[in-house]
Amino acid sequence: MQKTIKNSISISGVGIHTGVYTNLTLVPAKANSGIRFIRTDLENKAEIKADVSNVFSTERSTGLKRGNAEINTVEHVLAAIVGTEIDNLIIEVDNIEIPILDGSSKEFVDLIKKAGTTTLNAKRKYFEIKRKITLKDEVTGTVLIAEPAKNYQVHVEIDYNSKTLGIQNATLNSISEFNPDFASSRTFCFLHELEQLLDNNLLKGGDINNAIVVVENDISDDKLSKLEKAFNKTSIKVNEGGYLNNLDLRYKNEPARHKLLDVIGDLSLVGMPIKGKITTYKPGHKNNTNFAKQLKQIMIDDMKKTAPEINFDEAPMYNKEKIKTILPHREPFLFIDEIRDIRDDSIIGTKFVTDDEDYFRGHFPGEPVMPGVLQLETMAQVGGVLILSTVEDPENYLTFFMKIDNAKFKRKVVPGDTIIFRLNLISPIRRGLCHMHGKGFVDGKIVVEADLLAQIAPKK
Repeated sequence: MQKTIKNSISISGVGIHTGVYTNLTLVPAKANSGIRFIRTDLENKAEIKADVSNVFSTERSTGLKRGNAEINTVEHVLAAIVGTEIDNLIIEVDNIEIPILDGSSKEFVDLIKKAGTTTLNAKRKYFEIKRKITLKDEVTGTVLIAEPAKNYQVHVEIDYNSKTLGIQNATLNSISEFNPDFASSRTFCFLHELEQLLDNNLLKGGDINNAIVVVENDISDDKLSKLEKAFNKTSIKVNEGGYLNNLDLRYKNEPARHKLLDVIGDLSLVGMPIKGKITTYKPGHKNNTNFAKQLKQIMIDDMKKTAPEINFDEAPMYNKEKIKTILPHREPFLFIDEIRDIRDDSIIGTKFVTDDEDYFRGHFPGEPVMPGVLQLETMAQVGGVLILSTVEDPENYLTFFMKIDNAKFKRKVVPGDTIIFRLNLISPIRRGLCHMHGKGFVDGKIVVEADLLAQIAPKK
């Protein structure tokens, strides 16, 4: 079953790249709403869904943007959410960057544990890897591979051609290992990168108490003095292991463990828990999120081809009476019976085809068949619920279908059939226009499909 937190809880800190001070509050969220960032400091409290389609920056961290609203360095808090198996959460922030805290996910994990978790009345859905999927970057040498597995597994190998780091590996065999073995792994950088960031004023919130600094070459006393001044430290030295003496490693392979943490955070942007094995070589935010885009597209394509799995022993999200509070349709022209799932970009609804339907009296006597036009009408009504769910007062709006393209009827629909409709947005809803692709399934087989264009308009 899906989970969220029990209570709202807050934490504050500085963003590592921007230096801005951000107050962050975790807030419980309803089932099937996913993970969302809300910029409380912006007009209308701009919302950014934690989705790979919103990625706009991968330079040293992962940033999300929707419209004029953006939020940066999201990977550590997202990894904590995955590690604690939270499905639905609102993350309220009053500035442009997530606090870096100690450079790991540990404080976010602790925050979630302190808030407590609660189970929601909705089944948890997984993106199950069913075949080998590969991304290769010839420029960087990065390789990411997804393969079938019974649970979520991640293996990372890093190789920076570094005499200090060497080649490091880290393996997570189950998500239950994340919190005790990986959450506390801190971010790292090389000394020459640190100097470059300082020279370019890109480490405004930097503090060597939240990052491991790797030193490859001898460093002069002048450079050490410069670092002491930059970070307001009395003494900075290089230890025998080849790291600045700002902190002790929590794990011998802490850099590799942190890269695994980043992979988990970035791949969470697929939007659904992953069931499969992820193997990576030289991962980074750019290729992590590119792989997430690849996985999500495969997930969407596979989903469109297969019938939704529904447990009819579970109560629907919306029954017919609830549907009537959203749609203006009434019997005998209200055809949908249930809404089983609804998300930002998709919806699943059902129609129980019974032998007492009015249209069967004339279509056709002795061999009743549900008219194709009514199958499309039922599909359109399911889509109407999706559209009207985006406004706060759906009772004051109507949906009008403007165009139906590529309508296809694959087989007869007869009394006793249950049609399961799934509609997906083809593009985001803009200016009241909604473009959707819909399919209807009976016994796992497609019976009808079409592209629908609808407009939402206020009632006169």
